[in-house]
Amino acid sequence: MITSPVFAGKRYAVLGLARSGLASVDTLLASGADVTAWDGREDARAAVEGRATIADPLTIDLTGFDGMVVSPGVPLNRHPIAAHARSFDVPIIGDIELFAQARASLPPHKVVAITGTNGKSTTTSLMHHIVKAAGMPTEMGGNIGLPILGQPPLPEGGVYVLELSSYQIDLTYSLHADLAAFINLSPDHLDRYDGYEGYGASKARLFQMQQAGQFAVFGCGDDDTRRIAAEIASHRPAGDIEVVDPAALTGQAEWPSLQGPHNLQNAAIAVAMAKRLGIAEPVWRAALASFVGLPHRMERVAEANGVLFINDSKATNPASTAPALGAWPRVHWILGGLPKGDDLDACAPYFSHVVQAYTIGEAGPRFAELLEPVMPVQRSEMLCDAVRQAMDAAQPGDVVMLSPACASFDQFRDFEARGDSFRQIVTALIAEKGAA
Repeated sequence: MITSPVFAGKRYAVLGLARSGLASVDTLLASGADVTAWDGREDARAAVEGRATIADPLTIDLTGFDGMVVSPGVPLNRHPIAAHARSFDVPIIGDIELFAQARASLPPHKVVAITGTNGKSTTTSLMHHIVKAAGMPTEMGGNIGLPILGQPPLPEGGVYVLELSSYQIDLTYSLHADLAAFINLSPDHLDRYDGYEGYGASKARLFQMQQAGQFAVFGCGDDDTRRIAAEIASHRPAGDIEVVDPAALTGQAEWPSLQGPHNLQNAAIAVAMAKRLGIAEPVWRAALASFVGLPHRMERVAEANGVLFINDSKATNPASTAPALGAWPRVHWILGGLPKGDDLDACAPYFSHVVQAYTIGEAGPRFAELLEPVMPVQRSEMLCDAVRQAMDAAQPGDVVMLSPACASFDQFRDFEARGDSFRQIVTALIAEKGAA
């Protein structure tokens, strides 16, 4: 784990003992800090009992505490801990801020930080893959994989690659990322912010924390991201800012896990950062070709009788589904779940790619109403029915794709469970047809 003498002798409260909270507790204790920890779940508290003081920080006097470490899942605009901590003048921080404060104690290194509404995980994983292919020591963390504090410190010359959500940026104040990327912006998580503008401003703070000579790269696919790029550029030297031109990056046909217009932009952002790190073109081109995509993100599940099955369960809003539809010319589109909005406007440019739609879940009836005037629609209701119907209808060369444009919580625990279910259903139905 990462430790630092900067925490020695200080007092911290930690609220929320899931992965990032536990890593924060471990780092602080190992660094010589005094820690008070709390989680509403008894089993979570048991994991730190005997090492940290167990107490709900809402019920104690926080005088003299150096930080209130909260989970990114704690809604600061609604949770009483925010006002309670501020009443004692205690800064509200997260595990990424602890990492930022510990950096001075680590061997010389660089930090790559990636944010945006959609594509963060793919771009972060791709960047990590490129850096590793270049032979540089590297770890990946933040909003993906293991908490960065829980991973071993890198030797000199290492590169920490971080995916950062707006929630994590909200809890961070001193992360001077050597390279930072803003992929795109579309409405999401608006229950946590003062409207869409507040959400965008949260992500833009990542670049406001940067220092002279540090690099910022932006996507070009939406007006809001370009506007934020222009605002940041107005205060920075021209060489420290880049807005990518995905069309200038050739060779996408050779990268099987990076298909679609959105993945071309993801690749262009990763390549811009790779060049800034001094990684040679033969190295990053080979890494683009060898990259294996993440589960539930345009994941190739199977191919049977000329039909390709794609699990894009991570597409939890229309803006993230749209580029997946754009990646193939003939798609049997399974969509629906718990809706985040009342329209599918972001997907409309690719409706011509849809052979037939299969609507499921709570959003199913509304989505069927929206789509029936422009394409054939099957009101499937359940995922298993949708997959069977799509499989029966698909012809060689077609794609059957789960890209729900919705959250999963109406029928599934999370998007991973939904994607796993799709994968299992596809596998079972292919076996069933093969045995028939």
